[in-house]
Amino acid sequence: MKQFNKEKKVRKRNDSISLSKKDRMCRKIIEYGILGVIVFSPLPAASVYEWSILVIELAVLVMIAAYFIMKEKPQTNELLSFSLKWPRYLFVGLFVFIFIQIIPLPGFLVKIFSPNIHSFQNLFSSNFSGIKFMSLSLIPSHTIREGLELLSYFLLGFLIVKTVMKRRQIMRIFYALVIMGVFEAFYGMFELYNKNPRILFYKKIYSLDTVSGTFVNRNHLSGYLEMIVPLAIGLIIARVNLSSLAGLKWREKVLRMSEKGVAINLIISAGIIVMALAIIFSKSRSGVFLLVFTFILFFELTVLYFSKMTHQQKWTKNFLKVSFLIIIFISLYIGIGSVIERFALDKLLHEGRPVLWSNVTAVVGNFPLAGTGLGTFASVYPAYEETARPGHLSHAHNDYLEYLSELGILGLIMLFGGIAFMVVSSFLIWRVRRHPEVKGLALGGIVAIAAILIHSIADFNLHIPANMVLFSVVVSMTMVTAFYKRSEKSENYKERKR
Repeated sequence: MKQFNKEKKVRKRNDSISLSKKDRMCRKIIEYGILGVIVFSPLPAASVYEWSILVIELAVLVMIAAYFIMKEKPQTNELLSFSLKWPRYLFVGLFVFIFIQIIPLPGFLVKIFSPNIHSFQNLFSSNFSGIKFMSLSLIPSHTIREGLELLSYFLLGFLIVKTVMKRRQIMRIFYALVIMGVFEAFYGMFELYNKNPRILFYKKIYSLDTVSGTFVNRNHLSGYLEMIVPLAIGLIIARVNLSSLAGLKWREKVLRMSEKGVAINLIISAGIIVMALAIIFSKSRSGVFLLVFTFILFFELTVLYFSKMTHQQKWTKNFLKVSFLIIIFISLYIGIGSVIERFALDKLLHEGRPVLWSNVTAVVGNFPLAGTGLGTFASVYPAYEETARPGHLSHAHNDYLEYLSELGILGLIMLFGGIAFMVVSSFLIWRVRRHPEVKGLALGGIVAIAAILIHSIADFNLHIPANMVLFSVVVSMTMVTAFYKRSEKSENYKERKR
């Protein structure tokens, strides 16, 4: 063990010597920049304001600049690079498509490619007869703004898959995500019982009887925690091999129970319970449903793909059972009546989402191929609303329909096709991996992605900056983790040495 640690230090020192001072600085900028964006994004009201979005974009821009000025870039896993081939094509195609939405095109081309864009411009433009060039986006300035924001999320994912290569980096990011989730849960519970509740920097105005953390909307806090709870469970599963008591004598078990590894597992377990309670007290219907779904999916995947690790499978199933029972018991004890009330049919119908989705479908029907332009939904939708509603509707409460209305079929295929390719590739390689850390961490990421993609059917989590930052990090980290260390033989050898 001492010899291995000594060799590890020598290797680390040699790596540092081989890199230039500029390259070491660039790597630090990227590594700490990623952590900084993770910590910052949820704090200023989930970064929904323009200034906070600008901070994220500038931070990503600095990291991208640092990456490209590095002389010796980190060597990406060859299998990972190959698996990113098609997502890379699809995402590049997406941003080329968004660029085409923005640039002025001859009117006759627009009329051929998207006749309803031409008709819409004719209907709402005061001087249409003098317009010879027009864009496929009904409001190009909005498309530029939203396109730059979306680009920053993709570049953040690009930086992760290109620079996060070491176990230390992976674990640091996972711990940072879990810490932020626990903070949001604790802070939200604290403000729930505060006489003058706040959203950190701002006064809390809406949903005063629910947990919302530093988010304006309780459903978006729920979406944020839905992604982190599976990561925390996966982190514990990954650490099982560090704290397994199988085959030890009673004296050895007592000594092992006092070790740092077990203590951290217990702290993470407590954090999972706190985050689950925060989801329940957010009174988010989708959140409560997906919390149950998360535990069920973990059960199923554990049974299916941990079959060769009998003790780890048993430990994981018991851990999930105990955690789930504790959450249910505490929730029933404190009172879950208000949450059940939120599932009432009359409330579901009163909110009118089916009518909203029907109207959005009409938008999609009129602009099927190219959409109305990224970021234009809030401006276009009122023209399709038969009955005026109080307030201004900014989102469709369905991420897929909203992106479909703005990007059309072509853009939606490229956006979610690339994401689906990454997730499926991660799942397929995860199934055959045997390394316990890879197995646990990647499993957490896969379940987290599944949860938020389901939630997006009935909400707009993927239009909230903090949640999009987290989603980008989770998708890219899941792929990095699933493909981590190509050689299983090398993994097992190093594991034995540890």
